[in-house]
Amino acid sequence: MINILVTLNANYLHPLKVLLKSLFHHNPKEKFSIYLMHSNLNQYDLDGLHQFITEHQHQFYPIFIDRDYFKEAPVFRHYSTEMYYRLAAHEFLPKTIDRVLYLDPDIVTINPIGSFYRTNFENNLFIASEHEFPTKIVQPINKIRLKTPLTKGYFNTGVLLMNVALMRDLVHLDEIYQYIERNKFKLVLPDQDVLNALYWDKIKPVDSYRYNYDARYFEFAKFYQSDKNNLEWIKKHTLFIHYCGKDKPWHDDYKGKLGVFYQKFEQMI
Repeated sequence: MINILVTLNANYLHPLKVLLKSLFHHNPKEKFSIYLMHSNLNQYDLDGLHQFITEHQHQFYPIFIDRDYFKEAPVFRHYSTEMYYRLAAHEFLPKTIDRVLYLDPDIVTINPIGSFYRTNFENNLFIASEHEFPTKIVQPINKIRLKTPLTKGYFNTGVLLMNVALMRDLVHLDEIYQYIERNKFKLVLPDQDVLNALYWDKIKPVDSYRYNYDARYFEFAKFYQSDKNNLEWIKKHTLFIHYCGKDKPWHDDYKGKLGVFYQKFEQMI
């Protein structure tokens, strides 16, 4: 059984179905339990997701979260309170779960994920990727801003393999609340900043080109001599295409070349 965690509001219901369709399509021999942490989805929305997931022979578990848990946390631009919920997942997931794969809903899967899901944590809390291109530019600033001078990277939280068993021992909501309160005017990518500031030394890195390919930077591929910037390499080796930022492949004016993967699965639902 593969446990998948998503956190979202009603604006991302359709992209979520596209993500799930891509997961089910590329992993026909796996069984999924889909956990959805939310605060404002109505019963009609939840019933529709339940029907969609069970028709594909998988399980669905919605988890209602009171907004008071992160009522003081900053939200701005296209971010919402739901982005923080992954940091508290260990408090709400069933006690029988020892690991879960968190995925942002603006992602599609293009290869089997079973081997990645079962990766050894090696006593880390999380397994995640850096988006190398932007990280190299802003990392010196992040070290100062987040007060993490020893960290070697800045990890994206869109694909996050979570060691839930260890989180129950080491991740404390009071510590997260206190950090947010002390630094809320410094947070730029809020939940991501919190994870990198508090747990930077408990994150096992993996290759972003395989496990969290930022679709925005494919357009820069022609400037880099690397097989990993080749569309055929991506089709063969990449697990997750991540449509980061405000421009999304479900927008009519989206022009990114990797939108073809999203469109393929959107046509299948």
